[in-house]
Amino acid sequence: MNGTIVTLGGGGFSDAHRDSAIDDFLLDLTGASRPKVCFVPTASGDADGYSQRFEEAFAGRATTSVLSLFCHNPWGYLDPEMLLDQHLIYVGGGSTANLLAVWRLHGLPDILWRATEHGTVLAGISAGMNCWFEQSSTDSFGPLAPMDDGLGFLPGSACPHNLGESERRDQYLGWVASGALKDGWAVDDHTALVFRDGEFLEAIGEQDGHPAFRVERRDDEALETALDVRLLR
Repeated sequence: MNGTIVTLGGGGFSDAHRDSAIDDFLLDLTGASRPKVCFVPTASGDADGYSQRFEEAFAGRATTSVLSLFCHNPWGYLDPEMLLDQHLIYVGGGSTANLLAVWRLHGLPDILWRATEHGTVLAGISAGMNCWFEQSSTDSFGPLAPMDDGLGFLPGSACPHNLGESERRDQYLGWVASGALKDGWAVDDHTALVFRDGEFLEAIGEQDGHPAFRVERRDDEALETALDVRLLR
């Protein structure tokens, strides 16, 4: 695919207790003086508080909108084609499985693909990270489990909240070692990966001590390679 995708393991405006250097980076990445930014909170069932937190975080520095596929007020239902007119599409966390199911019913995979061809930056946190890959580690069905149903905009597998949630790291390493998940990327909270035209570009972070890893299967074991994380200032 052509275009830029930024995948957050956690953090961003979802952390209500601090400003987010990653969010600042995303706005700069658009190259627009006042970017159009749309939040897509499908994975949370369009939780109203989540959308309001987005609006507050980007107020005064972007033209904001919310694509509510559950028709929540005050946003209501918008034609998903409106995504083609955005500089940045920001996908929230929640249930990866529910996000993918609802998106497919509303035709979002094709629209999002077309948006990248127009230069729109795609970004997402947690489930909003998982969705872009072929496979992921998810708790959409209760206990953590491997999921083989992503959009495939990016190759391989993903694991958000790698060190921020118990069992995430060990489970993911086990699934890659067994072949249940393809080689992929494990990202901690407050850290993100930047991909351009389907290729990994760099890892960025907004706090010290939150690593990211490339995870690959070698002789029925999972090999972790720590990535250099550029700390945003």
